[in-house]
Amino acid sequence: MNASTKVLVIEDDGLIRRLLRATLPPRGFAVTEATSGAAAVELLKSDPPDLIILDLGLPDLNGLSLLRHIRAGGSDVPIVVLSYTASVTTKVEALESGASDYVTKPFNVDEFVARLHVALRHRLQRQGAAPVFRNGELMIDLVRRRIMRGPVDIKLSPTEFAILRFLVMHAGKVLTHDQILREIWNHRRNVEYLRVYMRQLRKRIEIDPHNPQYIVTVPGVGYQLLTAD
Repeated sequence: MNASTKVLVIEDDGLIRRLLRATLPPRGFAVTEATSGAAAVELLKSDPPDLIILDLGLPDLNGLSLLRHIRAGGSDVPIVVLSYTASVTTKVEALESGASDYVTKPFNVDEFVARLHVALRHRLQRQGAAPVFRNGELMIDLVRRRIMRGPVDIKLSPTEFAILRFLVMHAGKVLTHDQILREIWNHRRNVEYLRVYMRQLRKRIEIDPHNPQYIVTVPGVGYQLLTAD
């Protein structure tokens, strides 16, 4: 992590800001703070960050509205939502609106920092980094269309590969059912159809499909391809 990695913390809770101000710089982040949506918008114009940590409960602007505003402006900056709200509906709405990840308070700092790293790596992948994914024994080479778990060469159907490719290109990010259905089938299929394919995919790449270590289910939301972090 480069020490110049700039993170904008959009948070009105002074205790949370103090925690992040104390824990992020030693881990390679330069922290800028905004306590309101309006202040954040100005900072985004004058000093664009490499990463945003966004609280949903801002005093002047709904956090989801600010998230949509940032994405509507064309920015692909990673945005990690940090919120007390654990509602599945809110999580789905945030992810569908363009959040890179969603973390609920209170949180473990080390896990949170790992999620920040994943969000930053995901942006690099979108910008053209080599699309080879590795986690433990699993290796996925999207260019050569080769998947291996240790010495085992894994064969996938075209649809299974398309789903896995989408997961790899968003590795570490929670993808909602709706996002996957839209990408793979343009909404011509339903969630049950997707679940059938996910079960098949897990049978092929997981050591124990009933206890997956690569593709995990986020209940009520969707799926996540775990990274080595």
